[in-house]
Amino acid sequence: MKKGLHPEWLIPQWPAPAHVRAVCTTRAGGQSRPPFDALNLGDHVGDLEAHVAANRATLQNAMTAKPVFLSQVHGLGVVALSHSTPDAQVADACLSSETQLACTIMVADCLPVLLTNRAGTRVAAAHAGWRSLAGESEGGILESVFKAFSLADQAGFAVAASETIAWLGPCIGPECFEVGPDVREAFVKHSPQAQALFSPHAPGKWLANLPGLARMRLAALGITEVYGNDGSRDWCTVSQPSRFFSHRRDGVSGRMAACIWID
Repeated sequence: MKKGLHPEWLIPQWPAPAHVRAVCTTRAGGQSRPPFDALNLGDHVGDLEAHVAANRATLQNAMTAKPVFLSQVHGLGVVALSHSTPDAQVADACLSSETQLACTIMVADCLPVLLTNRAGTRVAAAHAGWRSLAGESEGGILESVFKAFSLADQAGFAVAASETIAWLGPCIGPECFEVGPDVREAFVKHSPQAQALFSPHAPGKWLANLPGLARMRLAALGITEVYGNDGSRDWCTVSQPSRFFSHRRDGVSGRMAACIWID
C-alpha cells in the first residue's frame, strides 16, 4: 500500500520499477451521491460537476501526480502527454515519459490496460472495450498504443516487447459479458484462435472473455509478462456492485480510473 492511496483502491502487484506507480480506483473515497456513489471520476455521466471536480482532486492529492483525463470514444487514438496537455483530448490511450504525470483511463466495464518498461522510462494506459480492442484489420488499441510506446526516444532507445510489462484492471467478466455474433466475428477474423475465448450462451449469443482477448493480443505483440485480471470473478465489475461501477449492470453509473505514472 502506497501512502495516500485509499485502502480499497487496487494497487497492481507486478514487477514494475519502484519509481513507476499505478493505481485503479474503486467506488470508495469520493463525494458523489447515488447512483454515482462515491468516487465517480467521469464528467460525462450526469453527476454534479462539483462532485466530479472534488473526486478528481481527491485522486490527484492521493497520487501526488497530475492525472490527465481523456475523452474516450472506443477508437484507436493515442496521445502523448505532457504537463501542458489539457483534459478531454479525444483518444483511447495515452503515454508519457514525464514525471508526476499520470496516464489515466476511465472505465465501468471496459478493460484498463497499463504498460511500462523494465527501465521505468515510459508508461502508457489503454481503454480496451471490445470495439477498441478488436479494432480494424491492422489491429486495435493495444497494437496502436504499443506502436507508439515502443518507438525510439530522443536518445535513440526503442522499447522491445520483451522489456514491456502489462497490468490488466477490473472489467466485465467472462460469466457476464454476453455479446452477439458480430463481436465474436470481429475478433475471430483477426485471430482465429480467439474462438476459444467465446462460449455459446443462448441462441445467437456468446459469453466473451475480455481479459483473455487482451492477453491474446498482447502475446501476439510479444508481451508475455501480463499481470492482474485473469478473468476470475474477483475482477468482474458486474459481479461486485458495492466495489465497482458497472454500466452494463446499472445503466447509469459512475466511472473508475486506472492510472500509471513515473514518480
